[in-house]
Amino acid sequence: MQGQMTLPEWDSLADLDDEALPLLPTALLIARDEYPDLDPKVYDALIQSHVEHLRTEVGTIEMWPMKIAAVNRHLFDELGYSGDHGEYYDPRNSYLNQVFERRLGNPISLALVQMEVSRRLGIPLDGVSFPGHFLVRLPVNDGVLVMDPFNGGRPLDVEELRERARSHLGGEVPDDDVLAQILDPAPARAILMRMLRNLHGVYAERGEWDRAARCADRLLKLAPEQDDALRDRGLAYLQLDYQAGAHRDLAQYLQRNGQASDAQWVREKLVELGGRTPRLH
Repeated sequence: MQGQMTLPEWDSLADLDDEALPLLPTALLIARDEYPDLDPKVYDALIQSHVEHLRTEVGTIEMWPMKIAAVNRHLFDELGYSGDHGEYYDPRNSYLNQVFERRLGNPISLALVQMEVSRRLGIPLDGVSFPGHFLVRLPVNDGVLVMDPFNGGRPLDVEELRERARSHLGGEVPDDDVLAQILDPAPARAILMRMLRNLHGVYAERGEWDRAARCADRLLKLAPEQDDALRDRGLAYLQLDYQAGAHRDLAQYLQRNGQASDAQWVREKLVELGGRTPRLH
């Protein structure tokens, strides 16, 4: 209900089925790490205000493509939500409270806004973990309408989708079966994990290792089996000189992935750690 949103607890998320994992509240939970005074009820009410503005108009439209066109027109043209083309890697583009306040975001955060408004209006809009930019999809007739929330919700035809995917598939053009698989709806957990990986990449590139470690830790709260997050947290701990944590995570990573392509490099990091006096936190 409007104004009643509460955020989940991190330690509860791993045990939730994807269907039970609340997408918008968990995205705001990610933001609360950086903005501890965040009030989720403010953003719940803001989303609901967008919904109420659209409810009458959307209710008079029969066809799904026309319904979503009305949503896109309100969000992207009238309210001014848009992709941050100038500062794409600004971390604020991944924090949903900042996206609501600045009306700027990256593909996945703008998709979350579009999806939440649409779903509250009964429009079954799903996210797509497309290679490169995150997209959204809507079932229409015997197929799907695929849209780009980073560019105003612009519809994408099959040939553009093939071309976009090709550059991430070693130059191979995906056939119908491969493209259909790529366009499968993304579960909530996968969406949230992609948000956290985006943030981890930004912070690691900036050398903000405390925040990079936090993002990897949150990934492990969502999906404890994610070995890449275990490695990334260990490497961030190493940069922070938290040697006990680095040793624990990297050793566990090697136990699970002794034949990984980066295993030898991780072993060398562990050898370096072996010659230091552990710093306990």
